[in-house]
Amino acid sequence: MGDLTLNLSRHEFKCQCGCGYDTVDFELVNVIQAGCEYFDTTVSINSGCRCTQHNKNILGHPKSKHIEAKAADIVYKNVRPELTAAYFNRTYPAKYGIGTYDTFTHIDVQPNKKRWGI
Repeated sequence: MGDLTLNLSRHEFKCQCGCGYDTVDFELVNVIQAGCEYFDTTVSINSGCRCTQHNKNILGHPKSKHIEAKAADIVYKNVRPELTAAYFNRTYPAKYGIGTYDTFTHIDVQPNKKRWGI
């Protein structure tokens, strides 16, 4: 059980550099939790919020939504990234950033629609 939702805890979204930055946008939490319910599974957060320096160190986009704590790179257990992206595309056809990668899916809660990936 998480402290934010049934499946999500705040600590899962913390910056991976150890700086202590650990916030997350509530809308993002709700979007990810809805996917847990849709797929009836758990989720792993590969990357949540990032401080500016960590984002720079990993060559993240300078205007990454991770810096604003409005993005996460996720993996739903036993769900391929392209299926996750397809679900998000169907559910949120006119908004959000959705990126498909080999091993994870990026989701961010920006108001505009953006899509990318393999």
